Amino acid sequence: MIRFARSAALASVAVLALSACGTTSEPPAQAEAEAPAAPSADYAQLMDDLRILSADDMEGRDTGAPGGERARNYIVSRLEAIGVGAPPMGRLQPFQAQGRTREGPKTFNGTNILGLIEGTRVPDRYIVVTAHYDHVGINGGQVFNGADDNASGVATMLEIAARLMAAKPEHSVIFVGFDGEERGLLGAKHFVQAPPVPLASIAMNLNFDMISRAETDGKLWVTGTYQHPTFRPILATIPANGAVALAFGKDTPQDTGADNWVEASDQGAFFAANVPFLYLGVNYHPDYHRATDDFERITPSVFQSAVELSYQSFRALDQALDR
Repeated sequence: MIRFARSAALASVAVLALSACGTTSEPPAQAEAEAPAAPSADYAQLMDDLRILSADDMEGRDTGAPGGERARNYIVSRLEAIGVGAPPMGRLQPFQAQGRTREGPKTFNGTNILGLIEGTRVPDRYIVVTAHYDHVGINGGQVFNGADDNASGVATMLEIAARLMAAKPEHSVIFVGFDGEERGLLGAKHFVQAPPVPLASIAMNLNFDMISRAETDGKLWVTGTYQHPTFRPILATIPANGAVALAFGKDTPQDTGADNWVEASDQGAFFAANVPFLYLGVNYHPDYHRATDDFERITPSVFQSAVELSYQSFRALDQALDR
C-alpha cells in the first residue's frame, strides 16, 4: 500500500509513496471481549498462500522484476487450481506505464492478473475484487517481503475466490491481482482505462490491501462509506470476529492528508473513474514498508479473523446490491 510515513524512519523506506493514508480518526468503540471467535475453517491454504508470496525467493515482488513474475505465476496457478475462469480478454492484462523510483521517473512493464466467476442473480453486473501483488522489491541489499503489504490481500482474495467457487455469488465477480500499485497505482489505472467489461456494468470495487496486522487497534478499516453511504448499513451489522472488528472512516473531508485513505491504494483509480468502491485494510504498524514485514510477524488468528470479516463483507454487499 502507498502511504505517507508517520516518521523519518518510515519515510526512509517508503520511497515509492505517491498518495496518502494514515492514522486513526475517531474509530468506533472497541469490540467487546466476548466477540465470537473465527468459525472453524481449514486455513492451511490461506496461510500457505501468504507464506509463499512473502518468501525471500519472491524478492519483494517488484514490478517488472523476476520476483514479480514468480509471484504472478504462482497466483495464476492458484486461480486455475481453484477453477476460476478468465474473462474473454484473457488471464493476463499487460501494460506499460511510467512510475516513480528513488532515482526518478521510470517506465514499467507490468501485468494484471484476471479471474471471473459468473453470478447467479445478476450476471451482467460485476463486483471487482482486487488486491495488488507487487511490493517494493530489494532496497539496500534487503528483501522487502511485504507479507502484510500485500501478500495478505492477495491471499484473502484467493480465499474468497475458492469459497465463491463452492457457493456461487449473486453478481458476477472479476478478480484482479494488480501490478504496480507501489509505483503509483499503475495496474489499477490501466484497468479502468481498458476494462474487460464496460465500467457502467461494474457495481463496485472491493479492494483488499494490508489485511493481516490488526493488532494496532483491533480494527479492519472500511474506507469509502462517506462517498457511498448506502454501503455502510449493509456492513454495519457484521459482528466482530475474534479480536478484529470492522471500523468505518478515513474518508471524510475532515480526514485530511495522511488521515485520508480514499486514494491510498488501488481503489483510488476506481474513485477517479466514478466507480463505487470500498477499501478494507488495517492501520499502520511498525513493519510497514520495512524489511521486517515478514510472514513470521503475522498472528494467524488475527489474520484469519480479518479474512472472515472480508468474506462476510463481500457476501453482504453481493446480496444487497442491485435490488
